[in-house]
Amino acid sequence: MIMPNLPAFLAWGLITTLFIAVGWWPNGILGGFGNADVMSWQGAATALAQAEDGTTFRQYVGLVGPMITYLLPLLIANAGGRVVYGERGAVVASIVAIGMITGSTIPMFLGAMIVGPLSAWVMKKIDSLWEGKIRAGFEMLVNMFAAGIAGAAMAVVAFFGFAPLITRVSEWLGDGVGWLADNGLLPVMSIIVEPAKVLFLNNAIGNGALVPLGAQEVAETGKSLLFLVEANPGPGLGILMAYTFFGLGMARSSAPGAAIIQFFGGIHEVYFPFVLMKPALIIAAIAGGATGVATNAAFGSGLRGPAAPGSIFAVYATTARGSFLGVTLSVVLSFVVTFLIAAIILRASRKRDLASGGGDLQAAIAQTEANKGKSSSALEALEVLAGGDGATATGAARPVRSIVFACDAGMGSSAMGASILRDKLKKAGRTDVTVVNRAVAKLDDSADLVITHRELTDRARGHAPTARHLSVENFLSSPVYDDIVRELSTDSEGATA
Repeated sequence: MIMPNLPAFLAWGLITTLFIAVGWWPNGILGGFGNADVMSWQGAATALAQAEDGTTFRQYVGLVGPMITYLLPLLIANAGGRVVYGERGAVVASIVAIGMITGSTIPMFLGAMIVGPLSAWVMKKIDSLWEGKIRAGFEMLVNMFAAGIAGAAMAVVAFFGFAPLITRVSEWLGDGVGWLADNGLLPVMSIIVEPAKVLFLNNAIGNGALVPLGAQEVAETGKSLLFLVEANPGPGLGILMAYTFFGLGMARSSAPGAAIIQFFGGIHEVYFPFVLMKPALIIAAIAGGATGVATNAAFGSGLRGPAAPGSIFAVYATTARGSFLGVTLSVVLSFVVTFLIAAIILRASRKRDLASGGGDLQAAIAQTEANKGKSSSALEALEVLAGGDGATATGAARPVRSIVFACDAGMGSSAMGASILRDKLKKAGRTDVTVVNRAVAKLDDSADLVITHRELTDRARGHAPTARHLSVENFLSSPVYDDIVRELSTDSEGATA
């Protein structure tokens, strides 16, 4: 629910960084007064009623307040409802989320994550009660009124029931973070966060807990170090550079390229296989992460929004004014600590690694993808660096006039693969073949050839049963593309003859 909406969080963070009272270009119209008491419409109305200087409502509210109060929770709830019950679930979830939002005095991120999918599930169960029993011609009437009545009822329940409860839970979570800060224990979070990242639980912890809590803290204090607990690129860079200097075999040769992707591209998952190859390195990651948190706590530094993805560019783009020294030191020191400890671990086990062949990076990549539960263009690129690739084809042969690259989201890796093959076909003179990319869920049987990662082929076949299906190990550099070009070029020559 959070991941698809991270651009909105980033936009809110940038607006906050620029326009609130302590931002780079303070602006009362865009940033509002920056007072936590007027972040909700109730608080703004109260403050406006007490004002005697002609201040307008929009000056109290600005962009920052409405975005954190309404836009972000609504997007979260909408995404959760869409996952459970498509467009219908998304609409109902948004209706119910408004009840949750207006019934609380704090940003309802946690509430939106709960009521979004829950209300969509309830709507799905309600619809199932009369599925197939509605007389012809009354379907639209029943569907519209059912969703409207159910949404309105659940919004009232959310207003009076869920909102106060979730508000209390959010306050408890905030108090827990405050207790850790008061007792100097914030670095302890790294003991949980760093191992969770390698096991792909980072989204649950980072986006599910730290980002909402950080956003709430920004609304109160203007910045939060919680945004940098999981997103700090220092620990991952430290591990990859340790492999660069002290690793063996394919892991050593792959690490520099992975370091560029991780630190500048913000794709942290490329260093997870290196940790899985040698689990003792998690100690280095924990120590580095804790160092970064402690540094930010000591300097009182933080970000104004989530660093998404966890690139050094995204980190600096959302760094609060006056926090650049602390944030920079948190990244540098976390890198240094991780690198030194990882180097010691790699050096200490060098003889044993030499005897065993230095570890199997491709096996570690496969394990990382298994932990993630889906394919990854970044891991596919890493697999190319490690020297692995493969492809299998299924489906009956038929003239190919349309090719579709499909992945989970229909962007990223499939778009790159489509671009590569499109260029190859253009150079071969086959401009009559269309090459597009889309999500697996949006496939249909109109495509002649569907190219997917091997883990998605079965799903793709279900959506396009009569198409020819080709499975590849990575979209970025597959020799299969040349085979396709040769095949199509041969077909073209045969047809001409």
